[in-house]
Formats: sequence, C-alpha cells, structure tokens
Amino acid sequence: MMESLHKKNEKLGIILKEMGRCMIAFSGGVDSVFLLARALQVLGDNVLAVTASSETFPQREFDEAVALAKKLKAPHLTINIKEFENENFIKNDKNRCYFCRTGLYERLVKLAHEKGYPYIVDGTNASDVGDYRPGMKALKEKGVRSPLKEAGLTKDDIRKLSKEMNLPTWNKPSFACLSSRIPYGTRITKEAINQLDLAENYLLKEIGLYQVRVRHHGQMARIEVDSNDFMKVVERREEINNKLKQLGFHYVTLDLQGYRTGSMNEVLHKENKDE
Repeated sequence: MMESLHKKNEKLGIILKEMGRCMIAFSGGVDSVFLLARALQVLGDNVLAVTASSETFPQREFDEAVALAKKLKAPHLTINIKEFENENFIKNDKNRCYFCRTGLYERLVKLAHEKGYPYIVDGTNASDVGDYRPGMKALKEKGVRSPLKEAGLTKDDIRKLSKEMNLPTWNKPSFACLSSRIPYGTRITKEAINQLDLAENYLLKEIGLYQVRVRHHGQMARIEVDSNDFMKVVERREEINNKLKQLGFHYVTLDLQGYRTGSMNEVLHKENKDE
C-alpha cells in the first residue's frame, strides 16, 4: 500500500515537472498546502500561490493561508473576490458553486496571463469525484488542471504524505466556503454569512470542536460535528444554545447523523431519485 502511495506521489512530481511553471489556487487547506509544498520541491520559484479573500471565506482561514504560504517560503499573492456582486451566486440555486468558481478562475486566468504562468492548478483530488460538484465544470471550462486528481491521490493519501513531509495541515479539518451552509434556493445574504462565521468560530475556538458545520435553516441552526464530539456539545448545550440565540437563531439543534461533507446536497440526490 505504501509503495502504491509513493508511486502516486512520484507521478505527481512528474506531472508538475512537465508543467515547468504553474499558478496554484491556494486556500490553505490540506490539499492545496500539500500541492504547493510538492510544487516547490519540484519547480522551486516557478510556482505562484494565489489566495482569494471574499465575504464567504472566513478571515481566520485567509490569515492561516497567508501564514502557511510564508512558512513554506512560497511566492504568494492575494486577490479579492466580490461574490455578492454576482446575482447568479447569491440566488443560490444548485449551480451556485459553478458561478463562484467561474468568477474566481476568470480572475486567475487573467492573472496567469499577466504573470506568465502557462498552467493554473487546484487541489481537487481523487476523492472529490463522488459528490455533486458543479464547480468541476468551471475548472474544465477555464482549463484549470488538478494534478492531485491526475496522479490518483485521495484525501487519505494526501494526509499521509503531508504527515511524512511534516506539514502542519496533515490533520486539519476539511473546510468549504460558508455559502455551502445555506440550503439551495435560499438567497445568500451577508447577514446569514456573518451569523455562520461567528457561530462556527465560537464552536471551534470556545467549545474546542474539531470538525463543525452550522447549517443555516432560517431561524434554526443545525449543528453537525463528529460523533465523538456529541457529548461535548450536549454537556455545554445551554452555553451553545444561548450563544447561537444571541447571534439571531431561534432554534438550535444537533444533527444526530453527525458531520458529513455535502449534507446540503442530500436533498438533490433525493430529488434525482424521485424523478
């Protein structure tokens, strides 16, 4: 198994070397940190990491991405994306991610042309093919490559290799933009995004949860955590309930199914079955 893992890693190195020079969409998550670290090993300064700040990307995540790029001694730029100027994004239909990614990669394509980078790459990996991901269409349309996926590296592979490389993100929880906490068809507002940001920041920092999502159902907050953190939430339920009500929620619930990626997509899968 380890031999297969390292063969995939070698293949990643070959893919990057053939590119010669690339720009990396860098979020500071497990995948993009590993990709940047490997690209630096293979290509040196012929790599540029670019991190986008936006209203739906928490400041804590942006600051961490900047710090990680600095720690890796990577060439790094930041840009600002104004998602709330895009009506197709804020109306929040099932293609929301497509419109978000299209806006981001249009900016990166322009920047790559200006800076002389023939390739734009992202951290999509082989584990990302199962769920509903309309953003993948935007990647293909804009010519963005996903070397981790091309090399057959899964999320688990990337965590193992990141640990071998002593990358601090090897066990970092998964993260997705805050708009993914709002049900499709519910208009995205800055107020809702701010509620979610404050709620999750509180649960992570004050309660000490490892992996958390607060799903925004109007007056109700549905909290998803790993099952081994259920008792921590229950033991501090009064404190959590009071805090989230202060943030504007009227009802606070714990999802007994626990944290899982793409839980807001479950309704789409059901609709497809019903059809």
